[in-house]
Amino acid sequence: MALIKHKNWCKILSGMLIANVEINEMGRRWYANNTKFDWNKLRPMIKQRIENRSRGYPIRSMIPIAEEVLQARSDVIRGVSALLKVLPVVACKYCTEVHVGETGHLIRSCHGHRRLNKNQAHQWIRASLNDILVPVETFHLDNMVQDVIKHQQRFDFDRVPAVVELCCQAGAIPHDLDIQSLNCLSDPTVHLALSGPDSLSADQLRAIGNRTLSAWELLRHGVQKLLLVYSAKVCKYCSEVHVGPSGHKARLCGVFKYQNWRGNHFWEKAGVDDLVPPKMVWFRRPQDPPALLHEDRNYYGHAPAVIDLCMKAGAVSPPSICV
Repeated sequence: MALIKHKNWCKILSGMLIANVEINEMGRRWYANNTKFDWNKLRPMIKQRIENRSRGYPIRSMIPIAEEVLQARSDVIRGVSALLKVLPVVACKYCTEVHVGETGHLIRSCHGHRRLNKNQAHQWIRASLNDILVPVETFHLDNMVQDVIKHQQRFDFDRVPAVVELCCQAGAIPHDLDIQSLNCLSDPTVHLALSGPDSLSADQLRAIGNRTLSAWELLRHGVQKLLLVYSAKVCKYCSEVHVGPSGHKARLCGVFKYQNWRGNHFWEKAGVDDLVPPKMVWFRRPQDPPALLHEDRNYYGHAPAVIDLCMKAGAVSPPSICV
């Protein structure tokens, strides 16, 4: 009986047009095809809504967190620079492998010059600041709701560290040294000014290690909190990062590896590891040999290079690292 009433009700409403909506016998509705929109009236409304979205930013409660992140980043850079002058760290000449120790490990995982070979022995040289703290740069925006950067405009915007850009959009005011990239900070003159004296006592080394490790944890936790409020994008096929509601249109993806023909990025939500990448290295335990062997590589573990460097300085290992 209810089904008959339902069909009769649909037949009554099937010939009616209520607000350009039609209803068929199955109870489904669709909009009439002759509906027209005046885009000249809608376009100003859409632009006004986008502009009104930026009135609530930056959020005042997130400004102290952004300032803490900037200070923690400066402490990490100073601490790592000071530890690099005392503790030996080596990097491969042909790949991105890094090892914290006097001599490198014996694990054959190098691809060689221009990736012509694989499973080759590493050629170790002295490591720099960029080998421990991987630089991640992005375009600096005047405001978070400005127009999307086009391919022709890629040279009109400065490139700044991604963490600094995230803190700028969160309301923090960075210093001149914070805006500089890690490539500038790895200069010998600036590196000497940041690192301090060459010789440090065991207590001073332990104090620097503990302070650097605490700053590293504070940096990553602060960036994680900021990403809950402010959006950041990372390319699916490369390491390009953009801090803002939408990614840019600079066709830089696959320029060297030919990952995409047009070079357009495929943006997805970025995480903490995309903005503050942990450089993973082979972690040597006390029971392991001085040089890690290739045959026993399945028994060794990994740890971020900053944490391994601080632990070599005498810092207490965090709960995430099991020794």
